[in-house]
Amino acid sequence: MLPLRSLSLLLASTLSFATAQYSYGNSSSNSSLANAPYKNSALPVETRVADLLSRMTIEEKTAQLMQGDISNWLNTTSGAFNHSGLVQNFQQKAGMFYVGYPISWEWLATNIKRGQDYAVNSTRLGIPAIVQTEGIHGFLIGNATIFNSPIAYACSFNRTQIQQMGIQIAKEAQALGVSQVFAPLADLARELRYGRVEETFGEDAYLAGEIAYSYVQGLQSLNVSAMVKHYAAYSQPEQGLNTGPVHIGERELRTTWLPSYKRAIIDAGAYSIMSAYSSLDGVPQVADYHTLTEILRDEWGFDYWVSSDAGATDRLANPFYVCPSPLNTINNPITEGNECIALNALPAGGDVEMGGGSFNYRSIPELVASGRLPESVVDTAVSRLLRAKFQMGLFEHPYQIAPQSQWSNIINTPAAKQLAREIDRDSIVLLKNDQDILPIRKSAKVAVIGPMASGYMNYGDYVVYQSQYHGVTPLAGIQSAIGNGSVTYAQGCERWSLDQSGFPAAVSAAESADVAVVVVGTWSRDQEELWEGLNATTGEHVDLSSLDLVGAMRPLVQAIINTTTPTVVVFSSGKPLTEDWISNTTASLVQQFYPSEEGGNALADILFGDVNPSGKLSVSFPHDVGTLPIYYDYLNSGRATSPGFVGADGVLYFGHQYVLNTPQPWFPFGYGLSYTTFDYSNVTLSAANVSASSTITATVSVTNNGTRDGAEVVQLYVKDVLASVDHPNIQLKGFEKVMIGAGETAEVSIALDVSDVGLWDRNMEYVVEPGEFVVYVGASSGDLRGNASFNVS
Repeated sequence: MLPLRSLSLLLASTLSFATAQYSYGNSSSNSSLANAPYKNSALPVETRVADLLSRMTIEEKTAQLMQGDISNWLNTTSGAFNHSGLVQNFQQKAGMFYVGYPISWEWLATNIKRGQDYAVNSTRLGIPAIVQTEGIHGFLIGNATIFNSPIAYACSFNRTQIQQMGIQIAKEAQALGVSQVFAPLADLARELRYGRVEETFGEDAYLAGEIAYSYVQGLQSLNVSAMVKHYAAYSQPEQGLNTGPVHIGERELRTTWLPSYKRAIIDAGAYSIMSAYSSLDGVPQVADYHTLTEILRDEWGFDYWVSSDAGATDRLANPFYVCPSPLNTINNPITEGNECIALNALPAGGDVEMGGGSFNYRSIPELVASGRLPESVVDTAVSRLLRAKFQMGLFEHPYQIAPQSQWSNIINTPAAKQLAREIDRDSIVLLKNDQDILPIRKSAKVAVIGPMASGYMNYGDYVVYQSQYHGVTPLAGIQSAIGNGSVTYAQGCERWSLDQSGFPAAVSAAESADVAVVVVGTWSRDQEELWEGLNATTGEHVDLSSLDLVGAMRPLVQAIINTTTPTVVVFSSGKPLTEDWISNTTASLVQQFYPSEEGGNALADILFGDVNPSGKLSVSFPHDVGTLPIYYDYLNSGRATSPGFVGADGVLYFGHQYVLNTPQPWFPFGYGLSYTTFDYSNVTLSAANVSASSTITATVSVTNNGTRDGAEVVQLYVKDVLASVDHPNIQLKGFEKVMIGAGETAEVSIALDVSDVGLWDRNMEYVVEPGEFVVYVGASSGDLRGNASFNVS
């Protein structure tokens, strides 16, 4: 097991899994309801919901709408059990409980079973709770499988792999009793200063929707619920600052931001949604009737429940100042502020109040009794939650904890590690290789250099405490690939320091090697360290004003490139970096967004050519933070180009847009090189004249004209030639990842629903306007190889 801060206490504990059979009192307290319709699984879900709701008191309804916590009955440091805390938890906060702590598998499973047994057997109605934790790139518990970060695995463009990952995360969570993970994000990476870029699936709504859809489908195939977050448009805050206000109009919201959420929520069938901390056009999203009810419920028909984020409802008092302070916490008198928050959030469509705040929803019984809150509003929220619980089968199977003897056969198995390695290596993007330094021959002597190369795993956020000491580093992966005797290592510098005293050793190592591999980038922290305020350059609440390398890392890379040794620079990061000077050097450049636990092995697979790189960028790279935003699907009126630059001759060549820079990306969305080359030809459409309800197929011939087998991501973009509003210049509307043998040609077909190429017109109605549309097929948003047109009549 992963080393924990309380390891000695854990080993000394006499708790065992058998303790889960502990009796909590009168297990027949709800036996008189044994034949109640809501307990009959043969009845329709809506019948069961209505029957159970009719039996509930207002206090029981209220308890369903607040999140409990396993720490209310488990001391997560000592392992001690608190029975009175268990009882109080389910009196007050019975709908769900959070379990994301760095504890042992035994403690977790034992106390999930304790809690669920109490909910089912010792409460009046026996309503099971949903058991919650995090899971954006792995089940959040020590020694569970850690997959690469979302911004990384989106670069795989591989729906099948992501679905398999979702299944594995569900298996691991379910084995210990967890029934819901807070994932995936449907947010977009369109504000790169924002600290949580690493948690997104990139800048594009179509790609993000496909990856999120695949994740949800995999996860929920085992009835482990997804919670799609952060609804909606959370990741474009003012100044890039976490939780900052979002300033976008209705048309941009609907055109750019909502499609990925709808794909994950409605098409994939997610059971729950987490609303955002931010305000949207001045309205706090935790209480935004327009997005939570008018769009989500009335337009989309979402039937399940919405939760606030941790402590998010309290923000209605501070910083939004919609409600007055003070706010009293639970077990203290209810204030006007507590009531105001419940009256704002619940009727708007915020069904459940997550922990981390004042538990303002405890004011519901008094608000209903005084006539200030219709009980029908409460009933609607409770019905949404109960509907999900019945649909998930929780009343029949409150938990599916595997026998302890089977845990190691389910969690972090060799097959799970292999899947993590495959996704990771298929996500690595080759950005530059004009000198053919890659792949490195295995007989070469390799110097591995840089602060991200060894000593810890550069996972990114949302991993459990001390995970960074568990996994395969770049150095270890390279050593495993070619043997320790062929590898030297020099750190060069620390992540967070300007100190260059390690440079001579690094330069010496490079000069003595055939190839130097320099690993630099950004870094985040595990969930405990991040909130302790330890230094980091990405992660939740860790926002940047610059996308340059920090401290001595840039000078280190320059020093190694300036040797005569062929150099490979590896960016290990959670977001794009703006070190475009590397393009003017002989170095090769590889992007590995925050890796999996097999990250070093995956990197070595690519560096030494065991696997041909096939990752494509899920997010564009700017030349400079001052050129943001850099997303490819800018409106037609955007990105006029009259750039300037600083010449290699030392002369300033002035432009106007920008004076000494360019609004074009350094590397565009969808970009990624291979060790082979692919030619595109014969782009055809199955129909040239269609209606708005038609489906057409684009077909293209792709030839691998190199000597290595390789996978290519064939991308389909659509341009609306003439539109009634300023519209994105092109939009991704399809892709397929295809393996093509050396010298072979593949016929690749991509279906396109014409209904997907519409726009939100001046009346804010979605229409597919008559006229010409161009379908482009290519290797990236900036490398369109062929096209064909169709007309909508």
